[in-house]
Amino acid sequence: MAEDRNGDLSEASDYTSEDEGTEDYRRGGYHAVRIGDTFKNGRYVVQAKLGWGHFSTVWLAWDTQKSVTFKVGGSLLVWHGVLLPPKYVALKVQKSAKHYTEAAMDEITILKQIAEGDPDDKRCVVKLLDHFKHSGPNGQHVCMVFEYLGDNLLTLIKYADYRGTPLHMVKEICFHILVGLDYLHHQLSIIHTDLKPENVLLLSMIDPSKDPRKSGASLILPTSRDKIVSEPAASKDTKNMNGDLTKNQKKKIRRKAKRAAQGCMGKEASDDPELDAKAPDSEDSNNDANSNGDSVEEQQNSSVIKSSSVNTDDVKDVRRENQGRRRGSRSTRQKLLAEVDLKCKLVDFGNACWTYKQFTNDIQTRQYRCPEVILGSKYSTSADLWSFACICFELVTGDVLFDPHSGDNYDRDEVCRDP
Repeated sequence: MAEDRNGDLSEASDYTSEDEGTEDYRRGGYHAVRIGDTFKNGRYVVQAKLGWGHFSTVWLAWDTQKSVTFKVGGSLLVWHGVLLPPKYVALKVQKSAKHYTEAAMDEITILKQIAEGDPDDKRCVVKLLDHFKHSGPNGQHVCMVFEYLGDNLLTLIKYADYRGTPLHMVKEICFHILVGLDYLHHQLSIIHTDLKPENVLLLSMIDPSKDPRKSGASLILPTSRDKIVSEPAASKDTKNMNGDLTKNQKKKIRRKAKRAAQGCMGKEASDDPELDAKAPDSEDSNNDANSNGDSVEEQQNSSVIKSSSVNTDDVKDVRRENQGRRRGSRSTRQKLLAEVDLKCKLVDFGNACWTYKQFTNDIQTRQYRCPEVILGSKYSTSADLWSFACICFELVTGDVLFDPHSGDNYDRDEVCRDP
């Protein structure tokens, strides 16, 4: 089931809570990633945390193989006196339990089909660049590497202070979304099943100063620690006859992972609130564990409600004011919005399926869920179009079209129930 959204949720930019906690950093759960860690024999170097979801964590990484690596100077790579920007990617590290691994393999199958049918990269759908498995103290984790994109549409809505985006901008965004849906539906028979503002990413950041590709941020070089975790292709003498790590190595790695899990939650997250993603990989929708979680900001707003009994409009104003401060003055935000590149791509295919092969009837985030799914009927590509229409409304007005609430005789997932 796709997770519920309570105002601050994103695969690549905003989430309902600041971090994933430490509870799922255990066998079958998350892999403890730290800044400077390397993956795939040193190819990918972790630079910052982009976000997390119920299935995975997502990290900004530097692809050393796609970058010129003769000499590093600041954030640029120097080659024969010419400065070249590093190649950034989004690294998604899946939980290691069997059902998460199976879900990841299904997602990879769909992503491969999408990439193979779009060699010219004109279909407005995210590109899977690489995938591999990574061994760690909590098991073997499927990792996916995506092109690094920008802010999601929810962040765009926030930059507009929830007052609505200009109609000409909405039209351009909708054009790109429809190009992607047309490709998925008519050429590949794929249903996204979880279309929402968080799962549509701009190609760049709204604020260029927050884009590592443009800001000149310093590169973080690989660390030598945790080499066993970072390099699954370890030499034979570090493994036993069955290809597993020795007991001492496992104990050592578990100790390091425990320390990393305790230290990486908030500290390793990006300093910029805009990079609290659900990215590229972001991408996890099945976040039921966090469906009712509040961000720190929302918790503060809740305390205002309880102590002052303010009305809903007042709460929205408080939220907008707090979020506005994070993004600079209103005039600054309006200027950034006027200059933003509106090209965008569909992301997060963790819940996608085919019209002829569906995995579950329980799809879509509540606010974007179509009537046929609510009623438990059959669904097809039209489910995505319903969600698309809800996104259009939200872009224009700044408010969700539907915001389900429970009642005395029904819960949020039901239309009605006989008394």
